[in-house]
Amino acid sequence: MIAHKRKLDQSAVYHIRVKGLLGAKWSDWFDGFTITPQADDETLLAGPVPDQAALHGLLAKIRDLGLPLLSVKRVEAASGEAEAASLTEE
Repeated sequence: MIAHKRKLDQSAVYHIRVKGLLGAKWSDWFDGFTITPQADDETLLAGPVPDQAALHGLLAKIRDLGLPLLSVKRVEAASGEAEAASLTEE
């Protein structure tokens, strides 16, 4: 159980999908995440998260904006290239 906790508390890339459209200007407020509008009035936020506490902080910002949370996906990406490739797959 301790090994599992360590893995989850390490930096990882996350894809967070919300209902509602956000523009690129929100990137700074979301700690530099890439903001990508999607079909069906949805937005994909993607970027590195240093640990679980930071992830909870991002989720709190989404809650505070009143945006419905659709999904949170931890992406096993070790580089920016892997992150960019996964964005085009969504």
